[in-house]
Amino acid sequence: MAKSSRVVDVVSQLAEPVAAELGLELVDVVYEKEGSRWLLRVFIDKPGGVTIADCEMMSRRLDPLLDEADPIPHEYALEVSSPGVERPLKRPADFQRFAGQEVALRLFAPVEGRRNWQGRLLGLDDAGNVRLATEAGEKAFPFTGISRAHLVFRFPD
Repeated sequence: MAKSSRVVDVVSQLAEPVAAELGLELVDVVYEKEGSRWLLRVFIDKPGGVTIADCEMMSRRLDPLLDEADPIPHEYALEVSSPGVERPLKRPADFQRFAGQEVALRLFAPVEGRRNWQGRLLGLDDAGNVRLATEAGEKAFPFTGISRAHLVFRFPD
């Protein structure tokens, strides 16, 4: 397992129960080098959106747990924030929750010659396929075949 993958796994396991206690959802954890510094980004959400106070509270609760577990052997910056309006869809439940909204998918392997698809999310079926209404009609993509997915924000007309 790659080092950054291990860090993401450890941090996710520490952050998940903290987020739940605070009435938040852990959306994603990203550990990456940006320029000369390492960043640990923790994305949280809740119905109605997160506030700065939510981010501060999550950071304060998570920071001592990270110090104790020490999953990162060098200096890094911890950032806790909202996933934004184009939040990633990571878990099967996300594909149910956001049914009816516009999404963009990137597949591991092409389907009909394309790896990138966009359309209205119809949800997840019993076979584990993400269903999408696209310009080419209704499509089904295996959840396990999706490398990335996110909501698509459109400015109101």
